[in-house]
Order: sequence, then structure tokens, then C-alpha cells
Amino acid sequence: MAETGLAARLYRGEAGLNIVGRRKAWFTVAAVLVLIALSSVIFRGFSLGIEFAGGNSFQVPTSVGTMQDAEARADEALAGAGDDAHVVTAQQVGGGGGGEFYELRTTQLDAEQAEAVRVEMGRLLGIDPAEIASNRVSEAWGSQVTNRALIGLLVFLALVTVYLVLRFEWQMAVAAIFSLVSNLFLTAGIYSIVGFEVTPSTIIGFLTILGFALYDVVVVFDKVQENTRGITANNNQTYGDAANLAVNQSLMRSINTSVVALLPVGGILFIGAGLLGAGTLKDLGLVLFVGMAMAFVTSIMLATPLLVVLKSRDPRIQAHNRRVLARRAAVSRNETSVKVGATPAAEPTAEPDAAEAGAMAGAAAPKVGARPSGKRSGGARGGRPGGGGGSRPGGAKRR
Repeated sequence: MAETGLAARLYRGEAGLNIVGRRKAWFTVAAVLVLIALSSVIFRGFSLGIEFAGGNSFQVPTSVGTMQDAEARADEALAGAGDDAHVVTAQQVGGGGGGEFYELRTTQLDAEQAEAVRVEMGRLLGIDPAEIASNRVSEAWGSQVTNRALIGLLVFLALVTVYLVLRFEWQMAVAAIFSLVSNLFLTAGIYSIVGFEVTPSTIIGFLTILGFALYDVVVVFDKVQENTRGITANNNQTYGDAANLAVNQSLMRSINTSVVALLPVGGILFIGAGLLGAGTLKDLGLVLFVGMAMAFVTSIMLATPLLVVLKSRDPRIQAHNRRVLARRAAVSRNETSVKVGATPAAEPTAEPDAAEAGAMAGAAAPKVGARPSGKRSGGARGGRPGGGGGSRPGGAKRR
């Protein structure tokens, strides 16, 4: 017996989830979330890393103690550089031939302040200030990285649009690009709301999730194209019905792909960053984890429903949808009339008139001397009505 659980029905594409039919709800939720994300980006902004905001970095040997001790001594040393001077991030790096050290990134300092902080940090940590390396990072470098990332993003979107138009059709290209842009806005909004630090690794991660989001959309659209090929010759399904069936059929595949992709990314994020303290892995793993999760949601809830909206504007698809709906309405009316007509048939028939009653009485009245009809079964032998035995002696045997 086939399994009937949700997971089994999802695997067979038989869950029957009405995703396309509830597109107004998905669009409303997406619009609200994107509005919140944009508001946070505009009014709250991002927590920019040292590469974008500018600042200084100090490398302290791990022999001074724990990273928390080094960070506390650095904050004490920065107290004399101004009220706004503080440690922004601290992480342990190295481990190769250069040895391990703590990298302490601070707010921007001028040359004199940086030198005074380095000397004070050496005194507080009990080491020679010469063992502490100091570097200054200009915000101009971060601006260059951002500009190049934006150029790469625009080139990527242009190439994706051309590919989707050639591989599918322009409506699918528009829906896919809308899904990608929504994914970027939502991911950026999460970064802004939570306050995750934006670094060059974050920018690289943003560009990486675009490819994953595109893969999810292409998988679903490929099934939509398969289900809707020659749909105008079939009056059983509207375009929305066929697209919704495609989403159900590819939903389990999308879930499996997303879970398999998120597991190693989660390992990078929680093990590499959380346990090993690798800050670069944290920046890259965080944006990948958030972006891939949002890519799965947008590819299912936004891309295909928007595609149905765009295709429904096509006169050919509009005419087809009207034919399907008219056929369903006609079938529904026929079923209703059959049910209504069947009701009187179950009621007793009207009594016969006098002529019919007399004929029936005459046919049913037995002749004088005839045997009662109940002695023999109604089905006469030899094909004779009423048994045909009235003229044969009662004791005669049939030859």
C-alpha cells in the first residue's frame, strides 16, 4: 500500500499545495518584507567592516593570553585616543609559518594616535611594542571593492537575462530576475536589521548566492515549460494549474538541493567560525547561509506565481484559460441538472387511469379452473408463459 504521508506525497509530486493560487498572499508578504528591508537599509544602514569604513588593525602575538584579554587591554589603550576609539572586531588568525596572532581592528586613527596606542598596548600586555604590528586601512579600498562588485552584479544579471530569454522566454526571464533581486534585498535587509558586519567576504558571498538562486529558479521553470508545452490544445488545465503542478513536482527536489547545500555552509559557519574563530569563514558562511535559505523561498513563492501573472496577460493564454473555465462551468451545470432530475425518479409513479387499470386487471385475473399462478415460478419452462401447464393433466409427465 502506498504511503500517504506529506513527505511521500511531496516526493511523488502529489501534495497538491496551492502555491500559485495563493500568489496574492505571497506577493503581499514579499512586499512587506522588502519594504522593511529597504527601510532598514536606508535609515539604519550597515555595520561596515574596516575595509569599508576605514580603520586600523593591530596584530598581537597569542602568547599574551586569551583573545578576550588582548581585546580588553586594547580598549584600555584606545581610551587615550578619544571617546569614539574602540575595538571593532577581534579574531585569531595565522597558524602557518608566520605563527598565530590576534588581529584587533579598531576605528580610524591618525598616525600619531596609532603609534601611541601600539606603545600603550605593549606596556599593558607586558611585551615589546615592536612585537605588535600596526596597519592602516583606507575606506577608499572598500569603495573600490564595492564598485567592482556592483559592476560584476550588473554583468551577471545581463548574462542571466539573455540566457533565460534564449533558453525559455522573456516572461520567465523577468520572473527570475525579480526573484534574484528580491533575494538580494531580503538578505541585505537581514544584515542591516541584525547588524552583521559587511566585509569583502560578504560581497563575494552575495555574488555566490545569485548562482544558487538562479539554479533553483531554472529547475522549477524547466518543469513548468515541460507541463505547459502545447497546453492550448488541452482544455483540462489552465496555465496556472499546470504551473502549480510543476511547483509541486519539483518542490521535493528543491528542498533536497537546499538542505544539501545548507549543511556544508552551516558547517563553515558554526564550526569554522564558532569553534575555530575564523572571522573570514564567518563572514562568508553567514551570507551564504542566509542567502541560500532566502533563495529557496523566493524561487518557490515568487518566481513561479509572477510567471503565471505575466503569462496570463498573453491573449493566447487568456483565451485558453477562458475555454477551460467555461468547460468546467458547463460540466458543473450538467452534473447539477443530473442530480436534480434524479430526485423525482425516486418518487412513486402516478396511479394508472381507468382504462389502464382495467386492462391490467383483465390480464391479471385467472381463468375459471386454472391453477393459481403461485404454484409455479414466474419463469415458465420451455418458454411458455405462466408455465403452460393448464391444459396438461396434473399428473402427466413431460416427455
